Amino acid sequence: MNILLLGTGGREHALAWKMAQSNRLTKLFIAPGNAGTSEIGENVNIKSDDFENLGRFAIEKSIDIVVVGPEDPLVKGIVDYFKSEPSLKNIPVIGPSFKGAMLEGSKEFAKQFMFRHNIPTAKYFSVTSDNLNEGISFLQTLKSPYVLKADGLAAGKGVLIVDSFKEAQSELIEMIEGKFGKASHKVVIEEFLKGIELSVFVITDGKSYKILPEAKDYKRIGENDTGLNTGGMGCVSPVPFAGKEFMKKVEDRIIIPTIEGLQKDQIEYSGFIFVGLMNYLGNPYVIEYNVRMGDPETEVVIPRLNADLVEIFDAVANKELEKVNISIDPRSCAAVMLVSGGYPGDYEKGKEISNLDEIKDSLLFHAGTFAKDGKILTSGGRVIAVSSMGVTFKEALKTSYRNAEIINFERKYYRQDIGFDL
Repeated sequence: MNILLLGTGGREHALAWKMAQSNRLTKLFIAPGNAGTSEIGENVNIKSDDFENLGRFAIEKSIDIVVVGPEDPLVKGIVDYFKSEPSLKNIPVIGPSFKGAMLEGSKEFAKQFMFRHNIPTAKYFSVTSDNLNEGISFLQTLKSPYVLKADGLAAGKGVLIVDSFKEAQSELIEMIEGKFGKASHKVVIEEFLKGIELSVFVITDGKSYKILPEAKDYKRIGENDTGLNTGGMGCVSPVPFAGKEFMKKVEDRIIIPTIEGLQKDQIEYSGFIFVGLMNYLGNPYVIEYNVRMGDPETEVVIPRLNADLVEIFDAVANKELEKVNISIDPRSCAAVMLVSGGYPGDYEKGKEISNLDEIKDSLLFHAGTFAKDGKILTSGGRVIAVSSMGVTFKEALKTSYRNAEIINFERKYYRQDIGFDL
């Protein structure tokens, strides 16, 4: 099979690495890819939201399946675009329709979906400039801290958790006035649930589903979860507190009602569902849905997958997922993210990365890199995920940290306390 994978990050490198192990794969193209993916398949200089050129390329290269890595093309409607074009409609795209992608594209849409299908989540209120006073009144009914979420996509930066009512009120006004651009012209105010977070991943063909390994990532730039939010500084899988009893609750109360809810609402959905959860007093509550795999979660979930990923995607495309057997490696996987100095604020690009060939016992998934004149250079805030397997997550982390120290580039930074709260 010829496969076209869209995206540039560590998630895409991990998916490419796994697909490359399949004897069903003929040729893998990655658009636009990074220095890591170029060693596995062929990078293509087309942006993941340039539907017209992606479509032309898919026809030219006889692509059998398109796999969408990031959320942006999904929320912009790539699945619907391919289905609407006579020359593309028979090329399956792994990802939800535009309407399904609204589970991530609109916080309000996701909340309405959860309430409609009795999926446990925090209470909420949607605010625009038209009902700002009602929003402030709702804030007054909540206890500190206060959660404010931009309704639309804001590159992972649209969620604020603030301690004082006064600050919450002022942030709410700033958000509606455009703090996060169009994404925050509508704001979802949420009740704060105190607990410990984890991420659960599902793949579905719209009829049946398979549960993939769960993971826990660490978003804050600083140790002990301090400082600004990032795209993710590290990750572990499995999550020690997510035992059989807890995961049975997740399946019964969240996954099954989600899949059935999509069917009842006649929302076309085939691809990944990422459920961001809070373990609140031993029970799972949904914080958010994402309509793709997470990053850096993919870099610990995919290495634990004992299955042919191309076979899985083919089964999703043909609505035959129930026929596929997926087994999970019982060992732990832990990833440590190496980032550019200054991230998530301003940072410099084009720094040479050295010692990559000295790494042993870890997988390196490139997130923000490019190749030039035989050198690997930094091109993003998050640069490389160092992923390792171990009998326990502590053993896996030990290996990842040993190798994180070896890799070098100017102003390299990484958190040294991943898994501290487990």
